[in-house]
Amino acid sequence: MQDSGFVYLTQERLVELEKEVKELKTAGRKVIAQKIAEARSHGDLSENAEYDAAKEEQGLMELKIRKLETTLARARIIDSSQFTGSEVHILSKVRIKNLKTDKLFEYFLVSPEEADFKIAKISITSPIGKSLLGKKVGDKVQVQVPAGLQEFEILEIQ
Repeated sequence: MQDSGFVYLTQERLVELEKEVKELKTAGRKVIAQKIAEARSHGDLSENAEYDAAKEEQGLMELKIRKLETTLARARIIDSSQFTGSEVHILSKVRIKNLKTDKLFEYFLVSPEEADFKIAKISITSPIGKSLLGKKVGDKVQVQVPAGLQEFEILEIQ
């Protein structure tokens, strides 16, 4: 769902990003300005490592702000109520079984910007995410992952 240059986000994620940008622009910039001012007070800037570090931190933070603002400008809200539960789509919660190991997995399919494997949110552009899109309960999919070719069966779609 990255076509047309859009970034698909849930309403919750959009609010999180907006809050992060606001925080970086206000408190974040204030903290950096204080660090730069303090480093300047130490004298000669040509040999002032604290000043160089603070300026580099400022540049990285401004880069992050621009990146987040670009994401927000391209954002389109997705709503799970737009989809039926009969096949896998973005925002589906899917329970699958590895047919070789009989191990069960449950994933929530999200946009690449929201993916977080630690909490089982996988991107629709990941190998597993791509293979599941459009499939129905009972379908079997083969996925090439770093560990090799894996076969999964879709057990449940929410």
